Order: sequence, then C-alpha cells, then structure tokens
Amino acid sequence: MSNDIEAMQQNFGNIQDMRKPYRHDSDIFDIKDLVSRDPITQFDCWFQEACKQPDIKEPNAIALATASRSGKPSVRMVLLKGFCKEGFKIFTNFDSRKGKELEENPLCSVCIHWEPLNRSVRIEGKVIRLSQEESCKYFNARPRSSQLGAIVSNQSTIIPNREYLMNKFSELEKKYENESIIPKPDFWGGYLIEPDVIEFWQGQTTRLHDRLRFRKKGPNEVFNPEFTHEGEDGWVIERLSP
Repeated sequence: MSNDIEAMQQNFGNIQDMRKPYRHDSDIFDIKDLVSRDPITQFDCWFQEACKQPDIKEPNAIALATASRSGKPSVRMVLLKGFCKEGFKIFTNFDSRKGKELEENPLCSVCIHWEPLNRSVRIEGKVIRLSQEESCKYFNARPRSSQLGAIVSNQSTIIPNREYLMNKFSELEKKYENESIIPKPDFWGGYLIEPDVIEFWQGQTTRLHDRLRFRKKGPNEVFNPEFTHEGEDGWVIERLSP
C-alpha cells in the first residue's frame, strides 16, 4: 500500500510541503483593530480594500453552501450582488439546485477568500426572498446578454450539448430583437442572507491565524466579558483559536 501511495505522489505531485508565507506576523488583527463593532461596516471596510487590489479580479466571488431538507450539503461559486445593514444579496434561478435547497432549508453559509490580502470572511444565516420589485430592478440593470442567458438556462438540468444552449440563445435574441425591455422570468430572482454569524479571518505565516467572530447575542444571554465583547446592534465579538 505504501508503494502505491508513493507512486501516486510521484505521478500527481506531493502537495504536503507546499507553503506560502502570509503577511508578516506583526500585522495582527485584534478587536482593537476593528473599524467598527458592527460586522457589516467591518465587512464593507475589508471589501473596499479587496476592490482596490489589482490581483483580485472578482472581489465579490463567494462560495455559497446550502443543504437539502435531509442535510445533504452542496457548495458552488456565485457573485455577491449587494449588502446592507440587513444582510447580503445574491440572485439565482429558483429552480436550480441551490434555489430548491434554499427553499427546502433556508439556512446557508458563505465563504469569501481574498488571497492577496490573506483574508477570508465566513457568513452564516437564513435566507428570505427579495421582493419582485427589487429582483426586477436588478434584472433590468444586467447586460442584455446576461438577461437572455438567465432565461435560456434551466439551471442544474441535464442538456445534450453546448449547441443546444446556443440555439436557444439565438432564438431568444430574435424574439426580443425589437424589444427594449426583456421581462424577468418568474423563476429568477434574489435572496437576502440575514446573518447571525460573521467571522473575519486574517492569515498568519505561523498558522496562528487571527479569527474574530461576530455573532448575535442570545436572549437574556449573560457572558464573560474577558472572552466575549459587546458589539453594536445586538452583536457580540469573540476571538477564536485558530
């Protein structure tokens, strides 16, 4: 068996020893370094820094994890399309796997990783559908090709080949070629992720990473101020061991 493992490592490469230095360990991230004790404001600060990094091509790319009613998980990359005091906004086909799972089990988790900054943000919470008005507003603001693509794709269904998609796309282009507005399909729209946990992660070369977790304070919760710190708007802040 050991010979088989050695052969696999030779054929596919040994990645166990891959190491990359992170930011210098003096660049620690502690509670005193927070821009705000409100996690959305803190997220906005980190997000704006990520947007200024030329090596980060899509700072709003996020990994969205959902689960079926029975608890079977799945994860995929999507684009964050907005955030506000209430939470984080995404848009999708409601009939896709993620859409169906969000309807069956309206709890999800999100991870954003900005590698050049050695930073990640984890978000956990429940989802609610955005209003038709807000979904239509965003749909109408999308490029025309993206609008057509949303209609063409019965997301997550099996198709024979790419030509099948392109033929459907061409048909829709002709159908709407003289129309200034393409109507949003009923099966497409947005969700608001209402967070109850937001964790900020700053990588360190020593692997003694900095992890600051915001979580919603429980009803009548009494906590030890040595470990748990009062935030804003019902949030508390805790440092987690890496």
